[in-house]
Amino acid sequence: MKSVRRLTITPGTALGLIALFFALGGSAFAVGERMQGPSVAQKRCANGAVRGTATVTGVASQGIANLPDRFTSAGNLFSRKFNCTGKAVQVRRVETGVFEIRFVGVSGASGVGSATGDAYATVEPAAGGAFKVTMHPAGRDDRVDLPFTIVVV
Repeated sequence: MKSVRRLTITPGTALGLIALFFALGGSAFAVGERMQGPSVAQKRCANGAVRGTATVTGVASQGIANLPDRFTSAGNLFSRKFNCTGKAVQVRRVETGVFEIRFVGVSGASGVGSATGDAYATVEPAAGGAFKVTMHPAGRDDRVDLPFTIVVV
């Protein structure tokens, strides 16, 4: 004959469950209060907001080395793009491993970049409100064409 095992709750388990209930309830309450406050919605393009982001991959069948040398906003060159002004995100290839990207309507911003694989990207301001993105293999000074991501704040 099988014995029926009875579920028992020890005082320690009960106290832990009550603490968990209050911890989760308090966090939810705090988030709810914050969500109803005046500072919830961040204005687009406000100071401290992400003003733009783009992941430049190039045409899948051709690679990033075949980007044009004039600014273009062709959708097939990006895996994702965002501009807080709602205007275009444009990119062009300057030379091997050097690209310029422009978030139309965004000015006075700072950018940070990341290259794919074992490489790093540097970002610096360029003429006309653009950003110059340069990719280097890790530990080397030469440049290489690689997909990259840039975030502008």
